[in-house]
Amino acid sequence: MKILKLYFSRRWWWTTLLMLLVVGVTIRLSIWQLDRMRGQQISNDHARANRAAEPLDMNTMTDVSELKSMEYRSVTALGTYDFKFQIALRNQYWGDPDGTAEYGYHLLTPLILENGQAVLVDRGWIPGKYDSPASWMQFDEDPQATIHGILRVPLSEGEMGGGVADPTAIPGVSLISIWNYIDIYRLQSHIPYKLLPIYIQESPDGDAQVLPFESSPNVEISDEKVHLGYALQWFFYAALVFFGYPVYLRRHSEH
Repeated sequence: MKILKLYFSRRWWWTTLLMLLVVGVTIRLSIWQLDRMRGQQISNDHARANRAAEPLDMNTMTDVSELKSMEYRSVTALGTYDFKFQIALRNQYWGDPDGTAEYGYHLLTPLILENGQAVLVDRGWIPGKYDSPASWMQFDEDPQATIHGILRVPLSEGEMGGGVADPTAIPGVSLISIWNYIDIYRLQSHIPYKLLPIYIQESPDGDAQVLPFESSPNVEISDEKVHLGYALQWFFYAALVFFGYPVYLRRHSEH
């Protein structure tokens, strides 16, 4: 009781409020880290489950409303490429990220499925010198294709740390050829058939290195225990301040 009176005495009330503020902030930071850990666990479990699931046949799928929740699931698709409406994604590199990497683009082509809908297919990386639709024609292949790949959800502007926005795609105006982001909604205004809200990243076919170079996506499985360590650290700081404060008061109130 004596220590409580000392807490809010005229001399120490402001340091007591400061102590309570510090304890409150550190506890809130601990809870935040625990929330991040739970979110990371959900994200990791989701990615692992999709990677382990049986390949999805896009041609027999009737309900497309759940596609965005299936990122990283293996898929197959049979359809017809429409090279007229293919686009390129800029700022893509091929090589060692920590060493020498060559600048280029990812080439994406609509694949029209048997049910009339279409899905963008990331056919792979091409060097930066191929910077126009005319130069992409040499990569055209048999329009009838069976695709094996990984389901991907497009990143929107800002999710990659900012960047320059794409020009507005206006109906009746020529399709923008090179994009900063895969924007399905804006692409749809130029394409005469329905695009699904996802795209397929085509999987590498053996060891063949023929342009476009296909690649597998980096599935981010982060260590959620890192957040637990940070949470315990913030709880420790809160306890240190809360239980150390009475000791501090006793020592300095005697002087």
